[in-house]
Amino acid sequence: MAIHEPTQFTPEASDLFHGLVQDIKDILGPSSGINSADVDDKELRSVMEEYLSNENEWQKYAHADGSRPYTRNLVDKGNGKSNLLILVWSPGKASPVHDHSGAHCLMKVLKGSLKETLYAWPDQSLIKQGISAPPAVMKETIYNANEVAYMSDTVGLHRISNPNPNEFAVSLHLYTPPYGSCSRFCEKTGKATVVPQNHYYSDYSGEHSVEHSGQKL
Repeated sequence: MAIHEPTQFTPEASDLFHGLVQDIKDILGPSSGINSADVDDKELRSVMEEYLSNENEWQKYAHADGSRPYTRNLVDKGNGKSNLLILVWSPGKASPVHDHSGAHCLMKVLKGSLKETLYAWPDQSLIKQGISAPPAVMKETIYNANEVAYMSDTVGLHRISNPNPNEFAVSLHLYTPPYGSCSRFCEKTGKATVVPQNHYYSDYSGEHSVEHSGQKL
């Protein structure tokens, strides 16, 4: 894989991926989000499901870095109440067990497959007493290319992993409200640690043009 050299991003609307980005912005409107009463999250899920992944359309955002479990690459900030990101997952790597701090998330697999492990919330009353309360696994689901998943704190906690030991996987994530932080949970004790999520491996939102010299898929 070649090294992806920094480039100046110019918005494009001539392909279906950037058409999807615009459709999401149109659905959310000037001041809404998935959690707003005037927005149908099923409509957002539908437009994400309808898009058939074409690597040529989104590869400029897909910076891979095998030294990290995944990279977070900001595509668009929408109306200020959402973030649209492309995450590139290193082979065999995973996220920590985490919540979404009140945000709603739609995830579409663009390349490869991803495994979601869903956990129940740990018993905070036990943790406050210094007693371990590991988050219990509720189910595991494999999502393949073009499949879409929904996640929020009402569903539980989760971990996303790339089960392929040799190939990178890529996913598109819509967070609303913008995903500024989350809590990561220790699998042994259930203890939570708040971690900022407002830093990106690359930023194409228009406010900044920040890139790392990651690998191009």
